[in-house]
Amino acid sequence: MGALEATRSVVGPAALGLGAPEPAASAAAGAAAGLTAAVAAQVVWTPVDVISQRLMVQGNPCPASRYHGGLDAFRKIVASDGLCGLYRGFGMSILTYAPSNAVWWATYSLSQKIIWSGIGCYLCEYGVGVQEIDDGDGEISLQPSCKTLMVVQGTSAAIAGGAAALVTMPLDTIKTRMQVMDGQGEPITIGRTVRELIKEGGWGACYRGLGPRWASMSLSATTMITTYEFLKRLSAKKGQESGVP
Repeated sequence: MGALEATRSVVGPAALGLGAPEPAASAAAGAAAGLTAAVAAQVVWTPVDVISQRLMVQGNPCPASRYHGGLDAFRKIVASDGLCGLYRGFGMSILTYAPSNAVWWATYSLSQKIIWSGIGCYLCEYGVGVQEIDDGDGEISLQPSCKTLMVVQGTSAAIAGGAAALVTMPLDTIKTRMQVMDGQGEPITIGRTVRELIKEGGWGACYRGLGPRWASMSLSATTMITTYEFLKRLSAKKGQESGVP
């Protein structure tokens, strides 16, 4: 989130300065910020992902299991493959999550604008889901209530999660297969992985698990973004009360 906010605060004004319309500038800032955030996150997340995928593939632990917990998997992977073993599929992870984040944040920004443009007038006209704010100069303005904001943000996050899952599912399937497959002494490459997937089930094999992934990404994104946006609003409010710019 630190990388995301830093990038978005730079790209957004720059795009507006180049003459881009506000919706396009917002989408571009979201996409660029998503790319930066994905690269930063994968440096930490890929080793965790490799270990978790290995444990999931082997199933419930038993005396004959290769790995007995996360720490044991960590030690054995490092012992057999070195630190590079923890970053197996790192490039594929970047290719998966960078476009996924870019699509997600761009779609999230656009979805919010479309939803607000569709319901904004209705909310103001009927006074539903809005609250009156005193501007301090005797004028009263209407702003969406906290609940309304959370509903719109959650809906936008679910839409964005579905779009990202649909676009990046083949890349995620390839990445996961690379992390868990046994190379049998041969290099595990993207090309080899794709050929084996297609041999098993055609191009449709790249979309295995699309439904659960769609649901997972939408639910996790909705939870994440509503919490994150709430904390941002809370921080901004505290800053205003304390006089911090």
